Amino acid sequence: MSTALLTDRYELTMIDAALRDGTAARPCVFELFARRLPGARRFGVVAGTGRLLQELREFRFGDDELRYLRDHAVVSAETLAFLEGYRFSGTIRGYREGELYFPGSPILTIEGTFAEAVVLETLALSILNHDSAVATAAARMSIAAGDRPLAEMGSRRAGERSAVAAARAAYIAGFGATSNLEAGRTWGIPTMGTAAHSFTLLHETEEQAFRSQIDALGVDTTLLIDTYDIHEGVATAIRVAGPELGGVRVDSGDLPTVAAAVRTQLDELGATGTKITVTSDLDEFAIAALAASPVDSYGVGTSVVTGSGAPTAGMVYKLVARQDSAGGWVAVAKASADKGSMGGRKAAFRTLARGTATSELIVVSDGFEQVETAAEHPDARALQVTLVDHGETDASYEGVGGVAQAREHHAFVREELPITGLALSRSDPALPTVYEDA
Repeated sequence: MSTALLTDRYELTMIDAALRDGTAARPCVFELFARRLPGARRFGVVAGTGRLLQELREFRFGDDELRYLRDHAVVSAETLAFLEGYRFSGTIRGYREGELYFPGSPILTIEGTFAEAVVLETLALSILNHDSAVATAAARMSIAAGDRPLAEMGSRRAGERSAVAAARAAYIAGFGATSNLEAGRTWGIPTMGTAAHSFTLLHETEEQAFRSQIDALGVDTTLLIDTYDIHEGVATAIRVAGPELGGVRVDSGDLPTVAAAVRTQLDELGATGTKITVTSDLDEFAIAALAASPVDSYGVGTSVVTGSGAPTAGMVYKLVARQDSAGGWVAVAKASADKGSMGGRKAAFRTLARGTATSELIVVSDGFEQVETAAEHPDARALQVTLVDHGETDASYEGVGGVAQAREHHAFVREELPITGLALSRSDPALPTVYEDA
């Protein structure tokens, strides 16, 4: 299925005008970055890169797409002919998926002609803005949860395809499972889930519902105990399943108080190994507030799939360098108030001191040449990798393997953060962004 029309009309009308005036083939460098971190958060998490690479493979204008553009007079016949043969033949370098980013981080650098690079703007932003927002929220929840497992349960609070993408992003950033089966099939994420309140309400009694679930799923299952009275629910659950019951789930009430009471009751009934899962509109702050409570795992829905108050990462896609009519390279940048950016091709490094990150170092070149090292910072870690090389995509960043690699990388880089970077309160970014000339 083509992804070519997952874009805005103005991308194609710009190409149309550039083909007419002869600038469409001018070599350019575009950059995807965030001017600031939404919600005054300490860091952001890059997510969606592997999805973008897969969608780029399908970025083709086939007969149906061209017919639509022609029938609606979107672009000229010359542009239709150009789009018919469109294949991205440029190079994309960027941060690895799962990497942390900060204001100004060159998350993606896209090199190619103006026409072939500008048309990727909407697709790149729609994927990375959504997935990075979810991953950033998920990372904060993972920090708050500590060693306690997290499950993503937000499919019903998002569009059907956004839900799959959100489950993927949350898994990369520290969640251990999802309720979404398509996310499990497509991305290799462990799935979980047992029963909802409707299953209990279906039966004449809570006990009948519990017996039915245990008959079907075994004693290791988790029983939902708050359909009616929680105290009675716990008693019924252990009476039916015995003290070997795998777990109980609480989805309502004052969770710290309820969790403590449920733990006490379970222990008194001999079910000392029965685990407690809590759900009920959790976000990173609610999870942090439960740190001292006898909770074994969390299920998070609405908050994680909507970015916990920041549904977009606020990333932008800007032209930062181009060739002039004489073939020389020129750094370019928007100068609008509050929306300014820095021109020039950039290389990014994370400076470290004894294993702890100290800054986001951005080395800026007025020209086109790639800056490969930060010579004055021998402990700096290079942040960019080649994702697409002259049109050839590195498949190692895609699919189930790419997700596993991104999850592992995120766990590694989060350990580099200074302790202040783990705080949930609003503040400045955990690392300053430092610019140096090449």
